[in-house]
Amino acid sequence: MEQRLSLVTLGVSDLARARAFYEAMGWTTGAAPDDDVVFFQAGGAIVALWGRGQLAEDSAIEDSGGWGGVTFAYNTRSPAEVDAVMAEAEAAGATIARRAGETFWGGYSGVFHDPDGHPWEIAHNPHWTLEDDGSVKLGP
Repeated sequence: MEQRLSLVTLGVSDLARARAFYEAMGWTTGAAPDDDVVFFQAGGAIVALWGRGQLAEDSAIEDSGGWGGVTFAYNTRSPAEVDAVMAEAEAAGATIARRAGETFWGGYSGVFHDPDGHPWEIAHNPHWTLEDDGSVKLGP
């Protein structure tokens, strides 16, 4: 198996609400209004929104309704960009879980939750390089 991730699917309770949130964040999709899954191109990967029950059934798991132990991250080129993305998320309807600030590892980050509670860390890591295509280069 190659070391890459192609697609992340978020199980959502209300597809129209989730779609409206991500579109308010500036994400675009080619999905029709009545499609039962919504795909967003996110750099080299795809983020999909699908009904939580449908996703659980398709994934052959029992949905306990709790947090799945996964947090998404969006790296920025500066602390000011962290603040701007956090403000954009809040304006789109996100819950701010941790206001942006200095971190113990020498960076700057904050966390918001989307309407279904999926956590997103918005971070500036001065030890990583963010390439023009949005990909992250670890280390020097």
